[in-house]
Amino acid sequence: MHPRAAEFAERARERHGVDVDVLEFDAGTETAAAAAAALGCETGAIASTIVVSLSGGARDGALVAAITSGANRLDLEAVADHFDAAEMGDPDRIRDVVGWSIGGVPPIAHDAALPTAFDPTLTEYDTVYGAAGTPSAVFAIAPEALADLADAAVVDLTE
Repeated sequence: MHPRAAEFAERARERHGVDVDVLEFDAGTETAAAAAAALGCETGAIASTIVVSLSGGARDGALVAAITSGANRLDLEAVADHFDAAEMGDPDRIRDVVGWSIGGVPPIAHDAALPTAFDPTLTEYDTVYGAAGTPSAVFAIAPEALADLADAAVVDLTE
C-alpha cells in the first residue's frame, strides 16, 4: 500500500475510530469518472472533496471543504452564498493546512478541522467512495456515516 494511503487509514482509525478498506488502482482515480470506471460504479457515487478558500469578510482566507457527488460540479456562487465568498483554494496552501494534496484529498482525517458541506445527492447511494490520500486510492463508506465523520452540514452547493 502506498505510504500516504496507509497514513490515511491510520488517521481514520485514530481520529475517527473507523477502519477503512483502502482500494488502490494502477490507472489512478484522480477524476470522478476515472474512479467510477475503476470501481465499476456510477460517477455519482464518487465523493469528491474540494477545498475552497473564503475571500472577503471576517473569515477571509479560511478554507472550507465541500464533499460533492462526482456527478455534480461545485458551484462557487453557492459556496459564496453559504460561506460569504469563495474562490478555488491554492494547492500549496491546501497541502500545508489540510495535509493532503489535490487529487487525493480525503473527506476526513485532515490536519486542520474545516467547515464542511456535504452534497445531498450522495445520500442516494448505499455506498460512496472517497479519496484515500493519493490520486490512486479510495475507500468505501455509507454516505450518512461519511457526513457524520466529516461533521458536515448537508447542503447543496452544486450546479
